Amino acid sequence: MISGLLNEGSTNEKAMTMKWKTYVMVCFALLTIGVNTAMSQCKEFKWPENKAKADECVAIYGDALKQGNYRGATACFQWMLANAPQWNTKLYIDGADIYDKLAEKETDPAKKKVLVDSLLMLYDMRIKNCGDEANVLNRKAYASYKYNIKNKEQLAGLLSLYDKVFEINGNNVSDGNLVAFMTTVKANQLAFKNVPDDQILSRYDKIMSIIDVKMKKAMEQNKTADVEKLKGYKDAVDGLLIGMVKVDCEFVRKNLAPKFKQNPNDLALAKKIFTFMLQDKCTDDPLWLEAAEAIHKLNPEKDFGLLKTLAVKYMSSGNYDKAEAMLKEGLPLATTSEQKSDASMLLGSIEVKKGNYSGARAIFLQAGTSEAYEKIGDLYYNSFDNCAKKQNVAEDRLVYIAAYEMYQKAGNSAQMSRAKAQFPSKEDIFLLNWQAGSNQRVGCWIGESVVLRTRD
Repeated sequence: MISGLLNEGSTNEKAMTMKWKTYVMVCFALLTIGVNTAMSQCKEFKWPENKAKADECVAIYGDALKQGNYRGATACFQWMLANAPQWNTKLYIDGADIYDKLAEKETDPAKKKVLVDSLLMLYDMRIKNCGDEANVLNRKAYASYKYNIKNKEQLAGLLSLYDKVFEINGNNVSDGNLVAFMTTVKANQLAFKNVPDDQILSRYDKIMSIIDVKMKKAMEQNKTADVEKLKGYKDAVDGLLIGMVKVDCEFVRKNLAPKFKQNPNDLALAKKIFTFMLQDKCTDDPLWLEAAEAIHKLNPEKDFGLLKTLAVKYMSSGNYDKAEAMLKEGLPLATTSEQKSDASMLLGSIEVKKGNYSGARAIFLQAGTSEAYEKIGDLYYNSFDNCAKKQNVAEDRLVYIAAYEMYQKAGNSAQMSRAKAQFPSKEDIFLLNWQAGSNQRVGCWIGESVVLRTRD
């Protein structure tokens, strides 16, 4: 039995080999038990003929588990496995716990391998005797990944197992297997150079689509922690892909653009193009903007960050109407004061580009940040040529005092000094019979009163 391998520490290689053969034969024999009733899934307790012995074994191995005495739990666990393989799902859950803990602590490579093989065999036995294949393979895959990801001899089998797990589980694959699957793909590629780019991308697509489904569900349930965790998984999977395939802009144009042209409504593909071209800094390529627009159109979950990115892109090309529309759509989606401020600053900048200075000022004042006050100061400072009546210097230079006051609110001493250098002189205000410290009205579009100051 498996327990015999655990309890004896013989170093005799021949003896070890014989024990291993015996172990394998016994396990395969056990696998044949209860096959015809596997679909029962072992939800009800099914006791063997010797129920008294079974009760005793369950109590003994249960107490050993509670005490962390995993080796002491093996004898009674093995009796139950041999005599009551369909007792209950709990038997296999406990068994996996026992062998996982023993394998974690084992330092001898040969003994560790026996323990890991025993653990994985238990998952197979659970499927044979209790069904629930999709769920159990989820667990088996992660256990195999945990112990075999660095074992070159096991990598091909692990990849095959993950392909099956993702095929039969679909969107229900466990979270822990998302990054593990892509890590397994990379491990195989590094070890054998036998995974073509198209197969890497196919598996990548499958993982990413599952993450997207999980994220949507988490957002609908307002599970923000889960959403952030899944975003981390996406970043990790992207990083693994980039490490295997040179995903630069040329790769996107060659491999992804033709597919996108054929199906511009492929949201997942649009997201990849957007992300990869952004990472390779080729956002001037029209393809990148097409992908971004497709994401905005197709994704039911609107994103402030994407809308802001699109607005900035439209602004840089002079399409202020589209930029404004993106920002007004994105503003209600802003969840932080920083995001709201960013949107307001961009909206104000659009009004400046359109020549609507008073409208820009209103938006900047609503933002109420240091940057916003500085922007208003710049508007005032740069209004001299447009607002000057050129009848007397003092009145025309009031715009610089208005600019100074805004720079002061912004806490920008350098700009304050720059504006002060343009104040009217004492002689200039004397000619108008004005007094320093008095309130004077700034005309033009500014329409505000300022405290009269001089530069000297």
